Amino acid sequence: MERLVRVFEAARDPERAAGAAAYMRDQFAFLGLATPAQRALARTVVAGLGAPAEGDLHKVALACWEREEREFQYFACDWLRTHVAVPGPGFLATLRTLITTKPWWDTIDPLATRVVGGLVRRHPQLSADMDAWSADRDKWLVRTAILHQLHYGVETDTERLFTYCTRQAGHSDFFVRKAIGWALRQYARTDPDAVRRYVNRNRDALSPLSIREATKHL
Repeated sequence: MERLVRVFEAARDPERAAGAAAYMRDQFAFLGLATPAQRALARTVVAGLGAPAEGDLHKVALACWEREEREFQYFACDWLRTHVAVPGPGFLATLRTLITTKPWWDTIDPLATRVVGGLVRRHPQLSADMDAWSADRDKWLVRTAILHQLHYGVETDTERLFTYCTRQAGHSDFFVRKAIGWALRQYARTDPDAVRRYVNRNRDALSPLSIREATKHL
């Protein structure tokens, strides 16, 4: 963390930081690091380090979430994705903390689609937790549950995906409705007929946004 803070801080760009903060509705402070530069710096930070243990992932991720600038949270998302094969099922509790702390789409989506998705794929018993998250009052946990199978392809549990979408079809929040459409659109790459049938059966329940996103390439 000391090396990470030192390297990132040295590259601070106030002008770019102001633009990034405005783009994110001034919810977070930024250092002003463009994504390619940020990831290049991150590679120098972790160069020479051994593979992390689960405890390392937990400590570093939480430490990054405590930092004010958003780029530290981006580093954590990338680092967790790189080492998603390391943690056991108990790590889902850490991910829940990250998802429900300083939440916005920019961290939720990589955590949902790559980290939570990877963890659940390796530990299928966590599907029960996804069932619970899909009905949670926290919209970001709902979005995570809907999106966690995004890259499963033929391994997608179609019944579970459709159940989550139906469960939240009437949700009032944009990010949940968008997640439904995104998840369905992505699964349509694998089984377009199944998605087409699902949308047609549930057209009265799904929001126009979800339908539009789901059928974009059908």
